[in-house]
Amino acid sequence: MEIIITVNGQKYTLEVDPKDSLLFILREKLGLTGTKNGCSQNHCGACTVIMDGDAVRSCHIRAKLLNGTNIITIEGISPRLPDDELHPIQQAFIKTTAIQCGFCTPGYIMELYGLYEKNPNVSEEEIKSKLEGHLCRCTGYEPIIDAAILAKELLKARNQLG
Repeated sequence: MEIIITVNGQKYTLEVDPKDSLLFILREKLGLTGTKNGCSQNHCGACTVIMDGDAVRSCHIRAKLLNGTNIITIEGISPRLPDDELHPIQQAFIKTTAIQCGFCTPGYIMELYGLYEKNPNVSEEEIKSKLEGHLCRCTGYEPIIDAAILAKELLKARNQLG
């Protein structure tokens, strides 16, 4: 079947199997390998991307549901900023040492991106609740929560300046 999707602002017409996952399409057909395959079962969150404004697990979304959708991946959040700087959420993960092996990081960042795009004033409890379904085997979870809180502050500061 043929689908037309927009990924990171670029429109693609693709021939896909209706059972292909969005994760497979991103990684294997479009070469966007920042989105990780952690479990293929909708449990770990490593494959999180933004689809039509919502954070979703790309391993669980099938091609037959993708026609006409707008997808943002980890590769698509920084180029939206001046001078190709890192997104404030990415900066926060670096500053708080929330990145160890980096495998889960794109999923966390995209989950937070979706959350803050919808509501930049979420509480710490709402942040923790949203990130609860993500798995990390390296950092423990405190640095990730620290990064999420710092990201919120950086985003607020950036929005007040710009």
